[in-house]
Amino acid sequence: MSKWLNVGKIVNTHGIHGEVRVISRTDFKEERYAKGRELFLYNPEKDHRTSVTVVSWRQHKQFDLLTFEGYTNVNDVEGFRDHLLQVDGDDLDDPMEEDEFYYHEIIGLSVVDEQGIEIGRVKEILSPGANDVWVVQRQGKKDALIPYIDDVVLSVDLEDGVVHVRIPEGLIDE
Repeated sequence: MSKWLNVGKIVNTHGIHGEVRVISRTDFKEERYAKGRELFLYNPEKDHRTSVTVVSWRQHKQFDLLTFEGYTNVNDVEGFRDHLLQVDGDDLDDPMEEDEFYYHEIIGLSVVDEQGIEIGRVKEILSPGANDVWVVQRQGKKDALIPYIDDVVLSVDLEDGVVHVRIPEGLIDE
C-alpha cells in the first residue's frame, strides 16, 4: 500500500491557459515539478486521487505555477482548487545528505531535552526563511517552536523515533 506525501496545495487558478497556483510543501521543487513528472491530485472531500503529468512549472511571487497535460484552459482546472498535490512515498529517490530528512520522517517524533525529559512531539514543520522551525506539541501547554539549527537539535534518531535537543534559556515559554 502506498504512503502518499503532500508536496503542495492548489489554492487557485492563474490566467486563462490552465495554470494553477500552488503553495508548496517540498524542498525538491525542481524534481517534483519537472516536465513529464507524474503527480497525483487528491480531492480530500471525495477521498479521490487522479494522476496528472506536469507540462510546465514556474515561480511567481510566493506561489508555484503549474500546468498539466490535457488541461489547457482555466475551465479545465477550476475544480482543482483546494486539491492536494501528492507523490507516492514508495517512489522517492531524492539525493539526501547526511542529517537531511523528509518532513514525514520528522513529524511524529518525540522531542527529548538533555536531561532526558520529553518535551512533546513534532506536529508540523515550518519553513519561514533561513532554517526550518519544528512545531512541538506539548501536553497541556502551548506548542513550542524549535529552530532546526545545530546548537538546538543535537541528534535525530529515526530508528528510535527520538529527537535530542538542547533548549537555550527563554526559548520555550512555560
